[in-house]
Amino acid sequence: MKHLVNKFRSYWVEDFSFVSLLAMLIFTIFVMPTLIELQWAGVLLLNIMFSAIFFVGIWSALSKRWIIGTSLLFGIYVFLKVLRFTPSFHLIPYNNVIIENIIASLNIMAFIYINMKLLFRNKEFNFYRVIGAINVYLLIALWGAFMFEIIHLLFDSSIETGEILSGGHEDFSEYIYFSITSITTVGYGDIVPVHPAARMLATFLSATGMLFPAVIIARLVSLVK
Repeated sequence: MKHLVNKFRSYWVEDFSFVSLLAMLIFTIFVMPTLIELQWAGVLLLNIMFSAIFFVGIWSALSKRWIIGTSLLFGIYVFLKVLRFTPSFHLIPYNNVIIENIIASLNIMAFIYINMKLLFRNKEFNFYRVIGAINVYLLIALWGAFMFEIIHLLFDSSIETGEILSGGHEDFSEYIYFSITSITTVGYGDIVPVHPAARMLATFLSATGMLFPAVIIARLVSLVK
């Protein structure tokens, strides 16, 4: 059993694991919203994908401190998520949903840091490191989607889509779509931020989207000898 655990952990700290994570992120960010809108999949599967991504973050950590920290965040997230699907959930204060999303955003932030550490370890450059940089970019977009949802839960206003948002993961397709268009600075205009916090978040994502390739990718390329 210990051998299998060590083998599993060694896989997620190797460069080729970036490909597996990219597949998970592509499915969660680009495929799941479509499946939910077509009613071919539900929010439960989306939550499973979130949990799987956070779980991978634990095994990708290089230091014991970060393993403990990410394990704690993952445990809290799963606990709150289990409460969500209990029959007595209607008795739980609504603020617990906000806490759940805050914990999820902290999980993503920790995973972004962990992936950055993996990117620049050993000061090597290869094809997998480029995939890793793409993963960080997508994780930032995913973090943005959670933050837009948190803003909506806190202030009952975040983004304007032309439809009434429920404030839950049912609207994930709207949040991730706007987060992606913000970080890529596309800005089609079909969705706009209406709350000041959402506007500042959209601005932050746009600035990050412009600076990320210039700083991270350029830094990786500079490692080529």
